[in-house]
Amino acid sequence: MRSRQRAFAAVMRLCVKCLRVGRRCRFRLAWRAQQLWRYGHLCLRSLLYNSFTNSDVLLDSLFEPIYWLVDHVTRWFGVVSAWRGGGARCGECPAGRGGARCSDNTVAVSICRKCISPKPARTHHCSICNRCVLKMDHHCPWLNNCVGHYNHRYFFSFCLFMTMGCIYCGISSWDMFREAYAAIETYYQTPPPAFSFRQRAFHKSVVYLWVLCSSVAVALGALTLWHAALITRGETSIERHINKKERQRLQKKGRVFRNPYSYGAWDNWKVFLGVEMRRHWLTRVLLPSTHLPHGTGLSWDHPRCVTELRTPLLAI
Repeated sequence: MRSRQRAFAAVMRLCVKCLRVGRRCRFRLAWRAQQLWRYGHLCLRSLLYNSFTNSDVLLDSLFEPIYWLVDHVTRWFGVVSAWRGGGARCGECPAGRGGARCSDNTVAVSICRKCISPKPARTHHCSICNRCVLKMDHHCPWLNNCVGHYNHRYFFSFCLFMTMGCIYCGISSWDMFREAYAAIETYYQTPPPAFSFRQRAFHKSVVYLWVLCSSVAVALGALTLWHAALITRGETSIERHINKKERQRLQKKGRVFRNPYSYGAWDNWKVFLGVEMRRHWLTRVLLPSTHLPHGTGLSWDHPRCVTELRTPLLAI
């Protein structure tokens, strides 16, 4: 009889413990669900606040109809510019370059939706600088400035000379790097070598500087080659994406895309570097020069250094 009572009591105690554990688990699950709900609710409210109650986004949303009206009204009244040399076929001017759209022989100058001002060809609005940049290539975070019409040559020269300097430092310090690296490997030998603190710091500095110069040479060299290819084709980084889409669009229609700002590989470099005479290769390329680039960024007439006559776009 007592054995049965003990067994029944043990079973009951086990059931009570299970019920307590179940309550604790249910309580923990409810508490976690409540915390997740509060966290999700906070994130949603934060996203809603940052997305819809921001002053800039709110003003842009309110003025969107005005932007649309100004843009289309100016195009309707014919703020246009003609192609030089008898015009060009429809579809040969890249759609979206400066917001322009082609008709048979005319191109309408669009209005910037941010600045509410005329937007010439090859001009784009930088959301970081909050202004329109003539012949914009990209916004450089390292320079904290936009690369455009008036500083594109200086930017490319900076990248080129920086790459050459890093390559020179990497090659000339190769022997010092090997000696310093071999010395660092001996630090963990037994017995350790008798290097002073100054010598250890020198070894580590040499290795660090060599790795840094080599990494910068590889990264900046790739960027320099990329911009050299763009200059050879007569386009900017932004125009490359625009021209690629335009090339695909015209290819579907059986047409051939032609960049109106490209004069050939050699002439593109002459226009970019500002070489109009033979002596300019010395005075404007090899030696420091402050000469202005070709054109004003508002109009793109035929450069004098180009040997073959083309029909670039002229924006009013």
